[in-house]
Amino acid sequence: MHFLHNMCNIAPFRPALAFPAERMQNLLMIAYELIRRLPKVELHEHLDGSIRPETIISLAAARGVELPETEPERLAAWFRAGSERRSLSLYLESFSVTTAIMQDEEALRRIAREEIEDLASDGVVYAEIRFAPSLHTRGGLTIDQVVRAVLDGLSEGRMSTGTEFGLILCAMRHEPPAMSLKVAELATAYADRGVVGFDLAGDEAGHPAKEHIEAFQYIRRKNFNITIHAGEAFGTESIWQAIQICGAHRIGHGTRLLDDMVTDGGRIVKMGSLAHFVLDKRIPLEMCLTSNVGTGAAETYETHPFPLFFRSSFRVFLCTDNRLMSGTSLSKELSIASECYDLDIDDIEKLTINAAKSAFCHHDRKLSLIYDTIKRRYAQIRAGL
Repeated sequence: MHFLHNMCNIAPFRPALAFPAERMQNLLMIAYELIRRLPKVELHEHLDGSIRPETIISLAAARGVELPETEPERLAAWFRAGSERRSLSLYLESFSVTTAIMQDEEALRRIAREEIEDLASDGVVYAEIRFAPSLHTRGGLTIDQVVRAVLDGLSEGRMSTGTEFGLILCAMRHEPPAMSLKVAELATAYADRGVVGFDLAGDEAGHPAKEHIEAFQYIRRKNFNITIHAGEAFGTESIWQAIQICGAHRIGHGTRLLDDMVTDGGRIVKMGSLAHFVLDKRIPLEMCLTSNVGTGAAETYETHPFPLFFRSSFRVFLCTDNRLMSGTSLSKELSIASECYDLDIDDIEKLTINAAKSAFCHHDRKLSLIYDTIKRRYAQIRAGL
């Protein structure tokens, strides 16, 4: 398995024992170009963290926004600097640049349309994109106008590519609870136009999710969907609050759930009540390998808890978080997992189905996504091999 050595930047996992021929054949199948052909489901990607560098340069020039670099490859490298230096402050600093160009309807529509186009080119068949409307009102737009512009752009992308989408609206932990309630109300108001969920994002330290309880109570009364960033930069208390107080149906990241486990030799020997609850209730964990390594939520790919959770039957799947800041794609994340954790094509299909099962679309849409798209295309690709 040498096809991703340069992509992982770590020593690849190589088993000490010989595998059966069929198993080794599966391993050899997982090349990057093959993974790009596989149907994928993306459930955790930020709109303002996944913009084309060329688009940033174009929009900034037209709007008088100063950039740190004006050549696409150098600008992309600047955005990756925080991740490559394992610096959360540098990682977060770069969002001030992307949001600066996302303050008018034309820019928002274009970025949203290109988001779907880029995902489609990576083999994504269904995506849930998230963003915080409150960060895009400095140019005079209302949050309603912001959401409508993004939905229009996403719809244009769907029409040209066939890739389905759902939009998740984020409230920010550091903002007043009145704003999170306003975003929650906005999310449900646009449920019939493509908004599928409500999220709480931002720095967990010093900003507990329970401060926004009114917004979560509103969402729950409306029978709507909740995902919360938790257990990324803070411990199990953050995950517990997200689930037990705020009613999260999914957890964004959740790497610190590892703190509620005792492990030995790469296996779980004991779990606390929270880890058992997450496992028993099949609460999905949206895991983002490269982002977590880049922000310090995990020290390395090798020490990331994803393979431990996956092999222990937690409902996990892989996401990109921010394609621009992490210099990644969903195909790349799956390829890294294939190389570093010894995943085969069956494992990748299982991860994709885990994501489809966890999507915030309705049940009939999930069934169609799983059986008519994912399983059918996997069968076709296997037959072609």
